[in-house]
Amino acid sequence: MSGRGKGGKVKGKSKTRSSRAGLQFPVGRIHRMLRKGSYAERVGAGAPVYLAAVMEYLAAEVLELAEKDSGK
Repeated sequence: MSGRGKGGKVKGKSKTRSSRAGLQFPVGRIHRMLRKGSYAERVGAGAPVYLAAVMEYLAAEVLELAEKDSGK
C-alpha cells in the first residue's frame, strides 16, 4: 500500500467567500486590506465577512434613504 489514495480528485468551480456568505461586497478584498493596513497583527477569517456584511447593510440603508428623498 502506497497510501496515495484513489486517483486525483477534480476540483469543482471555485466559490468566492462573498458568494458563500451571500454578499455583494468583496470579502477577499476587505481581508487583504485589513491585513495590509496596520489594524492588527492577525486578522481572523470571520472578521472580513462580518465587516463586508455591515458595510453592505449600511450602503443599502443609505441608498434606501436617498431613494425616499429623491421622490419628494
